[in-house]
Amino acid sequence: MTKPTHKTLTCDVLIVGGGPAGLATAQTLAPHAKTIVIHQDREIGKPVRTSGGTWVEDMEALGVPSHLYQQIDEILFRSDNREVRQHLERRKCAVLDITGTYQWLADLARNAGADIYTDTKFLHTVETDDGFISEIRSRSIDATRIKSRFIIDASGTPHAVLADLGLVDKPDRVGVGIEHEFEIKSADKNRAALFVGQAVKSGYGWIFPAPNNHIRIGVGIIQPVSNLSPRDIYNAVVTPEFLESYGLELGPPVQVNAGIIPSVPYDPKLVFGNVIRVGDTANFATPTVGEGIRIAIKFGRILGERLSETLAQGCRSPLVRYELECRKALKRNYSFGFTANERIATYDADDWDKSLDRLSRLDEDEVVSLVKSEFTLSMMIKAVGKQVRHKLFG
Repeated sequence: MTKPTHKTLTCDVLIVGGGPAGLATAQTLAPHAKTIVIHQDREIGKPVRTSGGTWVEDMEALGVPSHLYQQIDEILFRSDNREVRQHLERRKCAVLDITGTYQWLADLARNAGADIYTDTKFLHTVETDDGFISEIRSRSIDATRIKSRFIIDASGTPHAVLADLGLVDKPDRVGVGIEHEFEIKSADKNRAALFVGQAVKSGYGWIFPAPNNHIRIGVGIIQPVSNLSPRDIYNAVVTPEFLESYGLELGPPVQVNAGIIPSVPYDPKLVFGNVIRVGDTANFATPTVGEGIRIAIKFGRILGERLSETLAQGCRSPLVRYELECRKALKRNYSFGFTANERIATYDADDWDKSLDRLSRLDEDEVVSLVKSEFTLSMMIKAVGKQVRHKLFG
C-alpha cells in the first residue's frame, strides 16, 4: 500500500527552528497547547553554529546543569600591542557544551508534550481564515504540510517564515564566524581569551576552553563591512607562534563550527498577527560580542508562557506583554551596543590599543556589563568618570 503524498499534521503552534529559542518556547508552551517543532538538521545541536560563551549566573538562573558548561575564572583581552587580564571573582564566565545544552532543552520540550521533528525543512506558508498551512519537506515524518493557528519563527538569520510572508527582510549586515574545536593537550582550562586588532579587523577572535577537555579557537567578522573570509583570517592568524603565545598545546581536531547571526539595530516589532519571532530571528544576540543563548532561552520561555495565556484567554494582550518585556529588557542596551558595534567595526590597530587601555581601568562589574551589553546609567557614569580622571590626573 502506497503512503499518502499530502498528509497534513495539525497543531496549535508550529515552531520553525530547533535552536535554544524555539526549544525553550516549546518547553513552556507545550503543556498548554499542541506544539510541533520542525528543525532542518538531522540532529538537535549538530552542526554547531555558535561558540557557546555565556555566564554562570545566567545558567544557574535558567537551570542549565553545571556539567554542560566549563566555568571561566579569567578573561584575557589582547590587541596588537596591549594585553589586559580580568580576573572574575563573582561574575564567572562559562562556555557551553552546545550539543549537550540543545539536546537538554529538547528533552525538556518533549517531556512537556512537544513533538520535535528533525531533518524537516520549512518551505512555504499561506495564511488561511483559521491559521496557516505550511509546506514542509521531511525525511523523518510522512507529511508534506502542517496546519497551525500560530507560527513562531525561530529559524535564526534566514527569517524563514517572516521572509516568506514578506513581513521582514533578511538582515543585510551579519556577523560571520568560524571556529575549530580541538582536544586539549595543555591549556589553562579556566581562562578565556578575546583578541582584536589588525588581523581580525571589523571583528574579533576567541579562545574558549569548553567541557569534555575541548577548546574552541575562532574568528568572527562583520559583513559587508569586511569582504574577507573568516576561514582565511583564521588560517592566517592561528599559527604555531600564536598558539605558543597563549600557552596552548592542541590535541586532535574534533570539528569545525561555523555560523551567521544578524548584526543590525534591535527591532522591537516581534509580533505580526499570529506570526511571532524569537531568538536570532528577533536579533536577540548581544551587539557587542554576539552572545545570545541565555537570552534566547529566557525570552523563549517567556514567549511560551505568553502565547499559552493568549490561547487560554482568547485575547492578544499577553503577546503585547511579550513584545513589551523584550523591548524593556533589550532595546536601550542594544541601541548603545549597536552604536559601539558600528564604531569598533572600523577600528585600526591603534584604536584597539587605546580601547584596551581604557578597558584596563574598569573593574569586574564594568567589564562584564560591557561584554554583556548591559549599559546601566550608573555603570556608564562611573566608567566615564574613571576615563576623565585618568585624562586629568594620569
